Amino acid sequence: MSTPRKGPLAGIKVVELAGIGPGPMCAMLLADLGATVIRVDRKQPVALGIERPLRFNTLLRNRGAIALDLKDPRAIEAVLELVEQADALVEGFRPGVTERLGLGPDVCLARNPRLAYGRLTGWGQDGPLAKTAGHDINYLALTGLLGAIGREGQPPTIPLNIVGDYAGGSLYMAVGLLAAILEARQSGQGQVVDAAIVDGAAHLATTFFGMVAGGIWRGERGTNLSDSGSHFYDCYECGDGGWVAVGPIEEKFFAVLLDKLGIDPRSMGPQMARDSWKPAKALLAAHFKTRTRDEWTALLQTSDACVSPVLGFHEAAQHPHLKARGTFLEIDGITQAGPAPRFSRTVPSVPTPPAAITPENTDRCLSDWLAPSRIETLREQGLID
Repeated sequence: MSTPRKGPLAGIKVVELAGIGPGPMCAMLLADLGATVIRVDRKQPVALGIERPLRFNTLLRNRGAIALDLKDPRAIEAVLELVEQADALVEGFRPGVTERLGLGPDVCLARNPRLAYGRLTGWGQDGPLAKTAGHDINYLALTGLLGAIGREGQPPTIPLNIVGDYAGGSLYMAVGLLAAILEARQSGQGQVVDAAIVDGAAHLATTFFGMVAGGIWRGERGTNLSDSGSHFYDCYECGDGGWVAVGPIEEKFFAVLLDKLGIDPRSMGPQMARDSWKPAKALLAAHFKTRTRDEWTALLQTSDACVSPVLGFHEAAQHPHLKARGTFLEIDGITQAGPAPRFSRTVPSVPTPPAAITPENTDRCLSDWLAPSRIETLREQGLID
């Protein structure tokens, strides 16, 4: 048997049909919080995203995997046996693919009427673009988010694919699955959860759409309060080439910043007056050039000036605050973020590294789902190694 799961989702069982990016991230999140997740991979390796050695593909942590040939009807039946016991399934194929495989919602819900069937895609299950290819940059472009990110007079800035794929996709899929699981416990009925990255990303921008409608947010990039337009919400280069992030939006916090810097507030002009932003920014830029990043950090970080050093990935895990909280863990020699959020009572286990698909690992992860005799039958049939 595999090690018993710990965490608030212990007892929840999820089938993950192997995919890229957003799907694995969703499955990892559920597994991190205690769900028993089994990843159904392909017999023949398929290029899924950025190729790397398994131990560095950290989105695959904390769960076991089996390899099946989904063109074989017997393999499809094996997956459906897993589905019968699952609370949820998550897939990230284009619309219609799982139906052609024989694992579509109708088939799966017939085998398990309480199943939350999660479909995670970029464009969603319907609409003119539903069956076309796309990636994070495309989904953000269509929702208006990409056009809003960047500096004045510059092209849109491409953010890491955290905003669309993982925030707009993975997290919304996880919330949707959990909502459907809770509802099924009351109604006894499962349902399809259609998590489109365009929907999630647009939803994340709710406050900005409201500000646009109210005439508060300008359409030109880099001209607004929190998009690098203002002097009090921007990044400044320091004397050593490092950077600090400055964000004292509130008047009282901005006053702390000016006091710490020794700047006369009258030289900055009214904080919220847009016509004062550019000259004030030039003044702050010159000031921050006079010391190194770490010198500014020592002076400002523990005050209410809302100033932080801009750290690289390799530096973040060493920051005293993140070390004190244990935000990062080392798993199989690889530094990575631990489970989040935190729970006072049902504390999740420390994640396990990505598991290779071996006979031993296959037996271990299937033991949570199938009887030993059934596992042996699948092996005798050549369906699993």
